[in-house]
Amino acid sequence: MQNTVTPTHCPYCALQCGMNLTPAADGTVEVGERADFPVNRGALCGKGRTAPAVLASGARLTSPLVRSADGALVPAGWDEALDRIAGGLARARAERGADAVGVFGGGGLTNEKAYALGKFARVVLGTSQIDYNGRFCMSSAAAAGTKAFGLDRGLPFPLEDIPRTGCVILVGSNPAETMPPSLRYFTELRENGGTLIVVDPRRTRTAEQADLHLAPRPGTDLALALGMLHLVVAEGRVDERYVEERTAGWEEARAAAMAHWPEYVERITGVSVPELREAVRLFCAPEAAMVLTARGPEQQAKGTDTVGAWINLCLATGRAGRPLSGYGCLTGQGNGQGGREHGQKADQLPGYRRLTDPAARLHVAGVWGVDPDSLPGPGRSAYELLDALGTDVRALLLMGSNPVVSAPRAAHVEERIRSLDFLAVCDVVLSETAALADVVLPVTQWAEETGTTTNLEGRVLLRRRAVTPPDGVRGDLEVLHGLADRLGVEKGFPTEPEEVFEELRRASAGGPADYSGIGYRRLGEGNGVFWPCPAPGSEGPPHPGTPRLFLDRFATGDGRARFAAVAHRPSAEEPDEAYPVLLTTGRVLAQYQSGAQTRRVAELNAAAPGPFVELHPRLAARLGAAEGDPLAVVSRRGRAVAPARITTGIRPDTVFMPFHWPGEGRANTLTNPALDPTSRMPEFKVCAVRVEVAR
Repeated sequence: MQNTVTPTHCPYCALQCGMNLTPAADGTVEVGERADFPVNRGALCGKGRTAPAVLASGARLTSPLVRSADGALVPAGWDEALDRIAGGLARARAERGADAVGVFGGGGLTNEKAYALGKFARVVLGTSQIDYNGRFCMSSAAAAGTKAFGLDRGLPFPLEDIPRTGCVILVGSNPAETMPPSLRYFTELRENGGTLIVVDPRRTRTAEQADLHLAPRPGTDLALALGMLHLVVAEGRVDERYVEERTAGWEEARAAAMAHWPEYVERITGVSVPELREAVRLFCAPEAAMVLTARGPEQQAKGTDTVGAWINLCLATGRAGRPLSGYGCLTGQGNGQGGREHGQKADQLPGYRRLTDPAARLHVAGVWGVDPDSLPGPGRSAYELLDALGTDVRALLLMGSNPVVSAPRAAHVEERIRSLDFLAVCDVVLSETAALADVVLPVTQWAEETGTTTNLEGRVLLRRRAVTPPDGVRGDLEVLHGLADRLGVEKGFPTEPEEVFEELRRASAGGPADYSGIGYRRLGEGNGVFWPCPAPGSEGPPHPGTPRLFLDRFATGDGRARFAAVAHRPSAEEPDEAYPVLLTTGRVLAQYQSGAQTRRVAELNAAAPGPFVELHPRLAARLGAAEGDPLAVVSRRGRAVAPARITTGIRPDTVFMPFHWPGEGRANTLTNPALDPTSRMPEFKVCAVRVEVAR
């Protein structure tokens, strides 16, 4: 094996940090700094540094597995495995119709895979039943951003703008643990004289860095944003000229906000009136400011309205579509942005086109060489699809997701998965979901394949193949090619990523997420290209890409941003006598998402070996609980048990559990699948529970 250095990107979060990979003579892979990549500038967290550990044969799958007559998963050849999958999907379709077959994707799939998976569902299977776990990530932010600006891109500006603004309000985000290399941007902001406001019911590692920490009751972020907007109006801080020239809907939004006076908001949120006033002062004092949200306000049954209220704050103060200002969302999954732009989402076609738009259907069908009328309409959202398994949806093809651990009301979802007539899973490891499958296919991962991802800034990046996958492992594109061929579609599913990307460019051309001006050669020569990037005319120079959106106009019909007239409402499930405590969930530094990969890395397990219940000393005293005692957390959906971790860094009315583990400590056994009416995001971030010492 040659000692060749390959510049590529981390497989985990949406920063998509740059790194160098060097294969060693003993078969291991060394990770080195890639200081030239501007997002992380060489810095890597523990997950990135240890990512090659999952490449080792002992940690991952290296042979297809099929369910034997006695119920065990046993090794099989690729032809047998693909034949079984094609047969299972075809049988369900023949017996119950095309929508009896479902497809569930992942926000970690490359753009090429996401595109091919969406095409496979609609062209080969003819099913509308496709969605992906990115619905659990930032769908509320996407819905609110689209309503307000006419276009959704996680950040409408590059990360490098953050240290140069005057104030950042960080709502429901803990980048110190979820994307550590990004913390330097907020540190540099403060070093440059700017201020950081963190909104979080827990005093996280990020909150400890803040100039002001607001700790609202979970589920009340909407009221908090409305209370701040009320004060902006009452204190005469509205940018009237900007509102007049660049927005619409202000009077209705203003009237809604004025119903949320500070004392009322204090009663709802627990954030004091002086703290509210200080937050407004800090945000409005500098010339430029930003609001950045993450899963905290978004993973609620009112997440779209909540994000809309924070966008209102930006619009009323003239902090959107101007240099060093704006609203942005800190995307979670590695390709959460690109994953929904190109066809995995139930209601979208490639290029962020709407599946219900006749012109969009005509364009994409033309690229695919099919009749537009043959394309199915929108299907179920992620949780609704999982809930329909075993009833309306009888067979499922799943790629790059582990809903047995990651879905809300997870015990119910596991039951629905077990009730399927047929389940096929493509994964790197034998996840908890894969262990339930009829067929499991071992597929390549990040360092073993070339492909593109789109990070949280909208920066399209090229991941390069650095090592050869083990024998017995194939790429997802090869899987889709083999299945399409067996199901009667011999063409249209190439196995080479660049060929797929070239088709993606054509399919996205002219759409909101236009990649047509981006190619592999260009990506290989630089540090990514920001979409939209349309193809140039026959004589024109290449389009430079669009690092900063909305500086001239918003992507609405009239170029104006739209205010959202929203009002506070309770969470889907409020505490009561039987369930008097609030549960919120999240991540920890050393694990990632459902933990399917990171739980196989010894160094990460040593740092974060298992679940826990974080609670305030006052709640612990009422329960008679000591540090490390097993606590049972019980909701209307189930029971989870984990050791107590007592800290003053959480509200006394709230407990926190990380969601990376299966089994007895599975946090998502408890969570509420109540859905946002617009984004269909489940309410992961707040539900009513009771807590007791597990004797």
